[in-house]
Amino acid sequence: MNEVPCVRVRPSAGEETRQKLAGRDLLHPAYEITVSEGWLYIPVVAVPDGYTVEEHAVPERDQQTMPADVLGFEPSYTRLGDIAILDEDDPDRAREIADALVASDLPLCSVLNRASKVKGELRVREWDVLAGETTTVHREYGTEFALDLEAVYFSPRLATERHRVIEQVQPDEQFIDMFAGVGPFVVPAAARGANTVGVDLNPVAIEFLEENADRNGVTDRVTAINADVREIDYTGWADRIVMNLPHSADAFLDTAVRLAGDECLLHYYDIQHEDDPFGPGERAIRAAASGYSVTVETRHTVRSYAPHELNVCLDVRLSQ
Repeated sequence: MNEVPCVRVRPSAGEETRQKLAGRDLLHPAYEITVSEGWLYIPVVAVPDGYTVEEHAVPERDQQTMPADVLGFEPSYTRLGDIAILDEDDPDRAREIADALVASDLPLCSVLNRASKVKGELRVREWDVLAGETTTVHREYGTEFALDLEAVYFSPRLATERHRVIEQVQPDEQFIDMFAGVGPFVVPAAARGANTVGVDLNPVAIEFLEENADRNGVTDRVTAINADVREIDYTGWADRIVMNLPHSADAFLDTAVRLAGDECLLHYYDIQHEDDPFGPGERAIRAAASGYSVTVETRHTVRSYAPHELNVCLDVRLSQ
């Protein structure tokens, strides 16, 4: 605690006074505003006219060190749990940013730099581990997901899109995620009362899906299957199907139609040129869904994927 000049006002006038002092650049950045014996003490860098000013003991402000304070510029990174994810081509720059992130007061334990694109049928990528480990627990809209980025695919950038879909889920509906990963669609859908099936070729992803179902208290409504989704025996079962495999979901449309019940909402993800982002997917769905009435309920752009390419979602209702 240090004795510094403070404007003394009653708490009822505190916010108005603070704003006026801030507008005149008079607030002291190194000290906290303090309440004592019914008075508010606002530390100032100079004595302003028109206020009662007196010396008062106030605590120093706890100022966080941010990465930009170390680097001199604002670095670009994505947070996933306690991991910072970089996408830097220059290894020296990546190392500089990683060191600054670790030195900052941000609650980070690990820094990873992307070393490859997502590849292979298990949809994983290589990483340069610049600090810490590749495992974390990510929290998203009240749900926790344990994962290992070295062994599974997970994109924190799709959190808003996942929430958009999950908000539509109804209790007791029958929900299939054909490419479930660690369960970012399945687990919150189960939390809303759906009976869910999550399928993935990656055995590690399925292990994490089971762990995440347990972590979030929904194991009784989650069935996790390590298999090619084309081989599962849930014909005519689903009320809702998620197909988040945007580069090749069209190859699985026959399976989706087989899994669909008499009435089913399909969330079909695609990546297409901005000139016609929805047309190819819609045409593919209509061609595959013989025997169903096909209604496109939503044409939704998720995000920009690459120059002139969009990641999109079609919410399509199939009705017998």
